[in-house]
Amino acid sequence: MTNQVTNIVRPVTQINAPPRQVSRPILTWTSLNRWAEQHEVGAPHRLGVKPLVSYAIGSPRGVLILEIGSRDATWNGTLVHLGFAPEMIDDQVFVHQLDLEKNLAPLLCDTPSVPENNRVIVLDPGHGGAQVGTVSLLDGRTEKQFTLDWARRLANLLEAKGWQVILTRTNDTEIEVTNRVNFANAHHPALFISLHFNSAAPDHKQAGLETYCLTPTGMPSFITRGYPDLTYLNFPANEYDRESFLLAMRLQRSIVRATGEEDRGVRRARFLGILRGQHCPCVLIEGGYLSNLHDAQAIENPDFRQKLAAAVAAILN
Repeated sequence: MTNQVTNIVRPVTQINAPPRQVSRPILTWTSLNRWAEQHEVGAPHRLGVKPLVSYAIGSPRGVLILEIGSRDATWNGTLVHLGFAPEMIDDQVFVHQLDLEKNLAPLLCDTPSVPENNRVIVLDPGHGGAQVGTVSLLDGRTEKQFTLDWARRLANLLEAKGWQVILTRTNDTEIEVTNRVNFANAHHPALFISLHFNSAAPDHKQAGLETYCLTPTGMPSFITRGYPDLTYLNFPANEYDRESFLLAMRLQRSIVRATGEEDRGVRRARFLGILRGQHCPCVLIEGGYLSNLHDAQAIENPDFRQKLAAAVAAILN
């Protein structure tokens, strides 16, 4: 690894700017047919009526399938959670304007891109030191060990592709979230990716892979975990909503296809402090549940962590 990967993180005293409060958005809905015509994508067509009425809309970049009355949709087979459930009005599909702007447009209209003059990426191995993270149901090993190993494997692969890779931690060190965010921003990266493993303890049934990005201003989060979901707040990372969401979708699809594990989809959340203050496209990946026996066995296998690393690197040219 290069010296960039082995840099030691030192405390940063800069304080993150508080989120701005913006005026509450008007709840506007638009005909999906009209939007498709305006954006020169294929007109939506009905697929079926069971269990819910579903429609597909496509472009050269892929096909999005949505259901009337449900926030769940799929893009090229990968699960995605919308902000608002589509509705039928006068026999036409209507979709909330925020979903059209922040979800459908990135997937159907935007081209994935990274600034050509910026090949810096910050990887954030979750937890460290006394913050051990979740604990493996298999043998008690901790999340912090596996995230650092995953990050090191990914760093090697990305360096081989010409990226300058910087880790928020390179050893078993406890680093506050604020310091991680400020450290990342000080390096002006093109992308920021935080790596974690999940837990639903004492529930041992939940399993699979998830990728998170920040919830757009005005949209309800898919998951809150008790965090006040104040939809009118606007964080620095919200400037990159579309880019982060497209990155999250591509990453989720890649890691699911590479590992064969359950697809729990791309999720929007505001409680993730590691994402809110970023000044670039940013996501957080949960690479499986250490509280589930099957997932824990996979996560503890170095070959599985190499698969995760290779799947992430595969979409970062």
